[in-house]
Amino acid sequence: MSTGTNVTVLSGGSSHERDVALAGAAQVVAALRTSGYHVRVFDTAVGVLGPEGEAALLRGGVGREPPTPELLASLAEQERAQRFHEHEAIVRADVVFLVLHGPDGEGGSVQTLLDHAGVPYTGSGPLGSMLAMDKDIAKRLMRDAAIPTPDWTMWPADSADVEQFGLPVIVKPSKAGSTVGLSLVKRAEDIPAAVDRALAIDNEVLLERFMSGRELTVGVLDGEALAVGEILPSHELFDYECKYTPGLTREIFPADISPALATELQALAAATHRALKLRDVSRVDFRLDHAGRPQCLEVNTIPGLTSTSLLPQSAAAAGVPFAALCARLVELALRRRGFRNKVSTSGEL
Repeated sequence: MSTGTNVTVLSGGSSHERDVALAGAAQVVAALRTSGYHVRVFDTAVGVLGPEGEAALLRGGVGREPPTPELLASLAEQERAQRFHEHEAIVRADVVFLVLHGPDGEGGSVQTLLDHAGVPYTGSGPLGSMLAMDKDIAKRLMRDAAIPTPDWTMWPADSADVEQFGLPVIVKPSKAGSTVGLSLVKRAEDIPAAVDRALAIDNEVLLERFMSGRELTVGVLDGEALAVGEILPSHELFDYECKYTPGLTREIFPADISPALATELQALAAATHRALKLRDVSRVDFRLDHAGRPQCLEVNTIPGLTSTSLLPQSAAAAGVPFAALCARLVELALRRRGFRNKVSTSGEL
């Protein structure tokens, strides 16, 4: 059990992944309170949530589609006035627990503000966050570290590049998550429309060779790979609806694969975590190519923590239950500021 550590869960925001963040925050808040932490919730678009606010926002769940652009625009206007990094709920916290997705939460800007405020927080720092959020840069670093990743190019793309990839091709925003704005394109004439969908989310668009093999994922905790899982969506792609609608995807942890392939995937996940200068936690996603070889698709520096999310399942299959996972992340954040004495030394951690 905790010894009275004050944790502020920072969540919500105005990105397309707002609902995902709040659903994850609900799980984290419950787990931390069960472990004895003093927890407050701060929505970067709304402010500190009291009991009624928590009840309204944290129990909403994730819909089949992201929030509307109109709602997000309104929230973004509110967010600009919050100056969360100066609020007493942040600056007086022992740890800020980040459950904030999208470019703001995962792209390094929030981490930079918290560093300047001198507040410990969970997850990667500004540099690692920025490197992993930009899929083009992340894939370049993977290649430099000899981590296999599908061929790609940035839009505008030469037709020869697309012909080299072959069809179908993945078109996606370079800096977004939860497959928001992502398309699987099977005809060359459909690429411009897919690019327009991605440009509605981000100003840079990536075209990537499609890997049709099995989809696998590996969590990483404190530099060590957790269990490998396999993702079996009911749709052709593991899209937003499949990710967050219970029953639309089968997730198998540990994956039914050979020990050799599991070991290889775990080694690649840990190597990717290191190559992108990440810390504390990440989730690395793979697909197998036509020869059954792993290809790294991308890395999540603040993996989802909803009831259907993959990181908690990867951790649980490795013997780390959800409450212990959350407590471990708090411990790692406190350790960076020399406050380890304020954290439980329970044998589960």
